[in-house]
Amino acid sequence: MNRRKLLRASTAIGAAGAMAGVTAAPAAAAPVQPVQETGGPLRVHIVMYDGVEELDFAAPYEVFSAARFFTDREIDVRYVTASGPGAVQAAYGTKVRVEHGWAPRTADVLVVPGGGYARHEGPGVRAEIARGTLPRALASAVRPGLTVSAVCTGTMLLSAAGLTKSRPCTTHHKARPDLEQQGGLLKNARVVDDGDLVTAGGITSGLDLALWLVRRELGADVATGVEVMLEYEARGTVWTPPAPRPR
Repeated sequence: MNRRKLLRASTAIGAAGAMAGVTAAPAAAAPVQPVQETGGPLRVHIVMYDGVEELDFAAPYEVFSAARFFTDREIDVRYVTASGPGAVQAAYGTKVRVEHGWAPRTADVLVVPGGGYARHEGPGVRAEIARGTLPRALASAVRPGLTVSAVCTGTMLLSAAGLTKSRPCTTHHKARPDLEQQGGLLKNARVVDDGDLVTAGGITSGLDLALWLVRRELGADVATGVEVMLEYEARGTVWTPPAPRPR
């Protein structure tokens, strides 16, 4: 085990110990719903492109990777590009070597980060929309069993793919008028969960999107463990469709 993994494992053990020492919640607290294990790995593909915001892709990668310490289920997190393996240069100059090509049929969760929407010139979301390759790839990726999600202005790539029209969604506050104009049903929430479409608004919202998806797919105990390990508590409201009223 390398030093990084050893430190991570030690932190995870400490977090688990801290969780074990927490006083039981009052009886009035909502019960944690058990998560049914699928038996297979949770496969998360994070979409990369030139101009992508560093925090938008790094935060979900960190959260999903850290979740491995709190579940017996295997978690496979990887960066992918629609143009095939190669180097990607992010918004602030970080260069990332992406080893995996486009394979949404082998994913359970697709995460689309934002970046560069405010720039009308240069790499980023607007350039990818103009090029058309990534929106077309996202549009064709949709299938039963796949959750398509987006961080910040990554939602505008989903909008360009036609995936947010007439669907509850959110994005960065400066892009919200465009999202509404393009047919998205804008919700004023940190994370909007509409089943197979999950979006988050704000530059730091990748943490909250990933923590919510970890909670949804792996259970509240796993999400809480990751929060303790990363010393971050999920913030903001998660919008979900209203439950049917009993008749």
